[in-house]
This record gives sequence, C-alpha cells and structure tokens, in this order.
Amino acid sequence: MMTRTLAHPLLQALVGDEEVGACFSNEAELSALLRVEAALAQAEARVGLISDEAAGRISDVCRSLQVDWPELAAGLAQDGVIVPAFVRQLRNAVGEAHAKAVHLGATSQDIIDTALMLRLRNVVEIFSRRLDALIHSLRVLKDRDGLTPVMAHTRMQQALPFTAADKIETWIQPLERHREALEVLAPRLLVVQLGGPIGTRGELKGHGDAVADAMGEILGLGSAPCWHSQRDRIGEFAAFLSLLSGTLGKIGQDIALMAQNEVGEVRLATGGGSSAMPHKSNPVPAEVLVTLARFNAGLLGTLHQALVHENERSGAAWTLEWMVLPQMVIATAAGLRSAHALVGGMSFSPSNIKE
Repeated sequence: MMTRTLAHPLLQALVGDEEVGACFSNEAELSALLRVEAALAQAEARVGLISDEAAGRISDVCRSLQVDWPELAAGLAQDGVIVPAFVRQLRNAVGEAHAKAVHLGATSQDIIDTALMLRLRNVVEIFSRRLDALIHSLRVLKDRDGLTPVMAHTRMQQALPFTAADKIETWIQPLERHREALEVLAPRLLVVQLGGPIGTRGELKGHGDAVADAMGEILGLGSAPCWHSQRDRIGEFAAFLSLLSGTLGKIGQDIALMAQNEVGEVRLATGGGSSAMPHKSNPVPAEVLVTLARFNAGLLGTLHQALVHENERSGAAWTLEWMVLPQMVIATAAGLRSAHALVGGMSFSPSNIKE
C-alpha cells in the first residue's frame, strides 16, 4: 500500500533496494490487482459463472484502466482496504452491461492476497538469483584466498590458527541451506487466495475449487484451500527472511572484526570516510549487514503478531502485516545486494595477531 517502506527516503541509499522495492510500489500493486480481477473473470467464464463476453470485457479493461488515485486513497482510509473503491472504479469502466460480473463471488482479501503472491513471486526469483550469485562469489574468494592463514576466535578471544577457507565455509553452508529452503517454501507460499466473504467459496455455486485452480493456472500460482485467517504462509516466509538476514549479519560482523586495523585479516576494496578522522576507512557495507539482520529479527516478532486473526478475518492483523512485510522483504534484498558487493571487493591477508 506504500511507495516507501522507510520514513526517511535518503536512507534508502544505504539500506533500501530499488529492484525489490519496486514490487511494493502503488503501481506494482495496482497492476497485480488488475491481473487478479482479470484472471478471476476468465476462470469464472471457464466454468460458466459469467459469459465469455463479460470476461473478455473485464480483461480488456484491466489491461488499460487508469484509476483515480485520490479516490482509492480516500476509500482505503474509509474502508480499511483498497478493494471496494477499486472495484467501483473497475465496474464503472467495464460498463453496466457486465458490471455485475466484476469481482463475482470474491472478497477484498482474495484480490489483495493473490496480488501479493504475484509480487512475492518476483521477489523469490530475485532472491534466488542473488543467493546463487553470493554463494558463487564466496566460492571464488575461497578458491583464491582459501590457504591464507588466519586466527580463529572463540568468545572474542584468540583460539587456534586455521585458514580463510575454514572461515568462508562457515558462511557458505547456511546460505546453501537458505537457498534450498527457499525452493521448498516457494510452492507453499505462492498460491491463490479465493474464499469469498467467509472463506467457504459458497458464492461460487459449487465451482469454487475449479475457479481457484483455473486462476492459479492463468496467473502461474499454485492452488490451495482458502487461507484468509491462516497466515502461517506469510509467517514462515518472514521467518525465512529473518534467518537469511541473520546469516548475512553474521558474515558482516565477522568481516568488520577481521578488518580492524590491529587484526588486519581482511582488506576491503572501499570503505566509508569520517568527517573528523580522514585516516579512517569504515567497513560500512559489513556494518549494514549487521543492522539489517537486527532490524529483521525485531520485525519478525511484530509480523508474527499478525498471525492472530479473530475468527474468519482480522482487519487489525491484516493491516499490521501490510506495514511490516514489505520492510522485511526490502531489508533482506538490501542485505543480499550489499553482501555480494562486499564479498566481491574483499581479500584475505595473514593475521597481524601473534600467537
């Protein structure tokens, strides 16, 4: 529902991500909402709930509709959800002859949740690509610098010598597990939402399952029973985001410690400057990874509060989810981008610490 997920736009340069942030823009949400309404109409035409002519008209309008944004905002403020105002505009554009076929048998949550899944599908593809790139970069670093001797530390104290390869492997292994986890999670997450007013699909006259299956086929999403108040999919995805951010934060913390002047086990290609001490080169990208990890760890608890829906739907829990999930997604994306740049510009050096 927001074009920004941070209160300070300038901060986006440090902890934002334009590619993934675009998935949560007003324009991206509107495009997804229109695709879902078109798919609903096409699916209902397949089972005979509406005419092919009506489905064609709705689909044509959904490809070109120009909405009244102030009216949508006013509707959201009044109704707590954008869909009632959105559907009014869509019906007006479709015209009286087929207006009743628009949004037939659906509820606001069906359209918004399915539209979210369309956008999260793009996010999952981006995360998969970035994880692959980061793992590859770490393996390149390991092949190049792996034999460099460094000092292992336990409880912030010198322990025993080992190699850069040993250190890097502790970063790669959890990332590979996250990559596998994402592949397993995606089919459970990326599914159509269709339940109608109370989640029974009763308004679809016995065709609810067929309509949901057809929508999934049209949109490239999986089919599932209605999950209006069953938010474990979102909660599991949020947990994945926090775990991945935590792993990136551990990498960042290690690198920041190894880059200390008195340790000198890591050299960074670039560093942040100081307004008061020109000699300093601060490990800014590594520090950002730690920040984003802690940010998502904190937000995870808030997001999981949105698992608690009263009965068949909760406006409060749903709104909380809208506020928190985009921030977690964008923070994770920023972490993956920063980690890849950090790893690509670092090298290992023999430790300055004497045994």
